[in-house]
Amino acid sequence: MTKAQDVTATERPPKTKGRVKCVVWDLDNTVWDGTLLEDADVKLRPGVRETLEALDARGILNSIASRNDHDNAMQRLDALGVADFFLAPQINWGPKSSSVAAVAQALNIGIDALAFVDDQPFEREEVAHSHPQVLGVDAADVPAFADRPEFHPRFITEDAGKRRSMYRSGEQRTHAEENFDGAPEEFLASLGMVFTIDRAQVEDLQRAEELTVRTNQLNSTGVTYSYEELRELSASEDHLLLMAGLDDRFGTYGRIGLALVQTDGPVWHLKLLLMSCRVMNRGVGTVLLHHIMRLAQDRGARLQADFVPTDRNRVMYVTYRFAGFEEAGKRDNGALVLQASVDDIPSPPAYLDLRIGD
Repeated sequence: MTKAQDVTATERPPKTKGRVKCVVWDLDNTVWDGTLLEDADVKLRPGVRETLEALDARGILNSIASRNDHDNAMQRLDALGVADFFLAPQINWGPKSSSVAAVAQALNIGIDALAFVDDQPFEREEVAHSHPQVLGVDAADVPAFADRPEFHPRFITEDAGKRRSMYRSGEQRTHAEENFDGAPEEFLASLGMVFTIDRAQVEDLQRAEELTVRTNQLNSTGVTYSYEELRELSASEDHLLLMAGLDDRFGTYGRIGLALVQTDGPVWHLKLLLMSCRVMNRGVGTVLLHHIMRLAQDRGARLQADFVPTDRNRVMYVTYRFAGFEEAGKRDNGALVLQASVDDIPSPPAYLDLRIGD
């Protein structure tokens, strides 16, 4: 047994450092000084632009939950040169808690990964009552709050720096899909998707760690691996660490998939499979599973996978079952054991250009 085989990860612990994926901002007396309905020429509050830029560079998204006139607010944000920072802005006359929930849904991220910035204690308390997982921040702390550990991911990867633009590309895809006149498969074919799978290299490992920390929905076990553990596993002769990427005519999704397979012995053990939620409807999770099944078939090995059910990863279980996995028991830690049939593995869908690296 190699040293890398002794590396075990622990269940995802409660996280503080880098846990915030999106900051949701109020506008009046928070992003700008004053109230827009009373003063059409409001100015940005000190530190706001610098904070937006710092968060954006780290891959932390920004959005809005404000009671205001939508068109007037967006026009003012545009005039102030900050409108493009904000994704899925919720500017309406409803409760802030509803707007915060709408942001999480629109961006497809967990509400526990949000922070909410507002100058009014009542508004922060209203959100906290409905969503106690959301981190509340007083607008008076704007110049300094980005220095808190919750807003500092361990690594700032290449994908992190592109995250906002990736979400913008996603908005374009959604708009195109909503206006597409044809079958879903025809729309997927129109995207010109290129899906790549290859062994993780040293330069991939920071992103690999980031994926294990950030990915909750399409995650088979919820287990995290550190950069150091992943580096050791990637060098092990008895493990296969794969990363997947996706591009289409709207741009890149980045490195969006990770699989860890223990390959010693007659039964391969798929210890972790995860995919970014941004590719949830593209079918690439099944394609990655089928690739691993083919590799096991070529080596004459059976393939088993761990799956730890949560209230958020049901889609990953469906992905396994759709790929041909059946329940075969439980491990001592309660994880389901899923076993694949490697006898008849489907080819990749015609709408996808699959490229396999070394």
